[in-house]
Amino acid sequence: MQQLLTWTLQAIREENSDFSWMEEYRFEWTPLVGNAISRIIEGQSVLILTDSQCRWFGHYIQHKINDVNKNRPFLPFYQLSKLFVPMDEIHSVQELQLVEDMLDISYPNGYIIWYIGRGDHPCTKIAFKKDDSFLWIIDDQVQNSFPFRGSDAQLDIKFLQLFKLFDITLSAALFGNIEIGS
Repeated sequence: MQQLLTWTLQAIREENSDFSWMEEYRFEWTPLVGNAISRIIEGQSVLILTDSQCRWFGHYIQHKINDVNKNRPFLPFYQLSKLFVPMDEIHSVQELQLVEDMLDISYPNGYIIWYIGRGDHPCTKIAFKKDDSFLWIIDDQVQNSFPFRGSDAQLDIKFLQLFKLFDITLSAALFGNIEIGS
């Protein structure tokens, strides 16, 4: 069984596309993905939340994560915007607390929020408040997040490449091929 960091480097190098940019970011990536995958394996649900510009990517994740051709168990990934009113309509602290209470009742095993988007978007109110959120933040420096530049012409491609890496990492962890570690 390989350690996550070693396995990640190998997976990056085996990718046939231009994925070499990720080699230098693997040290930031592995703790974040390891935490997210550990929680999924523990039975927590993943609530996907995006800003409006990344909404397409949230749909992509939802469509691809439980593809029957992956020969693995279906996993509890949901788009938060489809379960509840759009998060950018939540304005007060009280409304945010009501949403959190609803999520706590709905997901008794726990949940993580996978947020993809700009750091100043209203959706971040709930994502930043949850300690174990899986954050992909554009044009902002947020602790325990994976950063992206909005001006990057390859941003969409990088999203797709990282989703593929996340997905194969999740499969490897589910089948006991890697050690996520603590």
